[in-house]
Amino acid sequence: MTLLHTTLGPRRADELGMILPHEHVFVDLRTPDRPGYAEADPADVVRLMGPQIAAIKARGVTALVECSTGGVGLRVDIDLAVSRATGLPIVVPTGNYREPWIPDWVRSASEAELEAWMVRELTEGVGDTGVRAAWIKLSAGDDGITPLEAGILRAAARASATTGAVIGSHTIRGRVVMDQLDIIEAEGGRADRFISIHTQEEKDFGLNRAVAARGAFIEYDHVGRAPDDEVATLIMRALDAGLGGQLLISHDLGWYDPAQPGGGAPRPYTHLSDVMLPLLGARGVPEATLRQLTADNPFAAFAR
Repeated sequence: MTLLHTTLGPRRADELGMILPHEHVFVDLRTPDRPGYAEADPADVVRLMGPQIAAIKARGVTALVECSTGGVGLRVDIDLAVSRATGLPIVVPTGNYREPWIPDWVRSASEAELEAWMVRELTEGVGDTGVRAAWIKLSAGDDGITPLEAGILRAAARASATTGAVIGSHTIRGRVVMDQLDIIEAEGGRADRFISIHTQEEKDFGLNRAVAARGAFIEYDHVGRAPDDEVATLIMRALDAGLGGQLLISHDLGWYDPAQPGGGAPRPYTHLSDVMLPLLGARGVPEATLRQLTADNPFAAFAR
């Protein structure tokens, strides 16, 4: 059975509806060697982020994907606390971000050790939380993959091949994504178990299409952060190109930031529901396609 692993346990497709595939509940963009890195009281995060979660639940969102990974403050215990307080399933990753957000233990680990770590978090749980990671989140340098990033990716590809978990990568340039797909396939992984995160940052739409032609998901995750007409036009272009079955859309917003007093000022996850989906509907996108983009595709990407 295909299941989406969440903080509240596994879920079938028929138990879920709209899923936000790229958001953040808690993130620390300081490097792991900074004093106070990723430190926060879960109760403080619940107080700040609980109303943001309640707002999307009221709009019919049934799950949210946490995209903070190792190196940028992944705290599954905090995700679990927020999830339990709000009743919203949160989907968490294993993996690690790019340089310089790589902690010493990851830097010194062998690829086999990194693979075993990811498999363990995907099959048994992250730390002592009891929450299984659903997917693997990585990143690559804007100008190319460093040797260290390539080693992490090779380990991730093998962990993905073992578990069926999707790999998502913060990668800005399409040509670097193509290099990542080459590495994944060389390690026995599959391109259709890869998400090109921030695909909108690659302005050559031909490369968006090329990544999708390899089988990967592409993700436009700037809803509410870029002008609505610009975002809607890009989504329409992807749909017209036949990429609707591989397209994910989200905000890349939130979040509690422990580097800011009181966690900072969160930005809501509601623009997709309130503005973008009605705008796409007004442009003639059928309701069935909107459901595909917001429910079917995210489940297909992150479930295993």
